Amino acid sequence: MHEKTVGLRAALLATTTVAMFGCGPSPITSVRIEAAIEATFANLVQLQVSMLGLPSPPASDFGVTASCRTLAGRNAGAGDWVCNLVWLGPDRQHLRDAYDLFVATDGCYTATVEGNSLGGPTLKTPDGRDVRNLLFTFEGCFDTSS
Repeated sequence: MHEKTVGLRAALLATTTVAMFGCGPSPITSVRIEAAIEATFANLVQLQVSMLGLPSPPASDFGVTASCRTLAGRNAGAGDWVCNLVWLGPDRQHLRDAYDLFVATDGCYTATVEGNSLGGPTLKTPDGRDVRNLLFTFEGCFDTSS
C-alpha cells in the first residue's frame, strides 16, 4: 500500500509541475517569429540572388516585413503559423509571399511558401544551370530564453 501512495504522490507532483510550467506565457510570440523570419528571409534572398548570378545588394536592402499569426488565432505558442511577407525584390518592386510555418517549442521553425509565387524547389540561372530555390522551404531558430 505504501508503494502505491508514493507512486501516486510522484505522479501528482509531476502533473502539477507540468501544469504550472505549461500555463505560463509562451516565449514563442508573433514578435519573435516575425523578427526571426524577416532576418532569415532577407539573408536567403541575398544569397539566392547571388546564386542566380545577379548583382546582390545587402540583405537590409530587401526591406522584409513579416506579419505572423497562428492558425488557431492565438498570437503565441508552438504549432502551425502563417506569415505574410512583404519585401522589395531585386528590381525594387514590392513583392508579397505567404509562408506556412511549423514552430517547435525550442523556437526552431520550418517555413514553406504557399503556392508557386517563388517558383518550385529549383530555379534556372541565366546560364541554364539548376540551383536550389532557397526561398521555397527553409528553416531557422530564435531565442526563447528571454
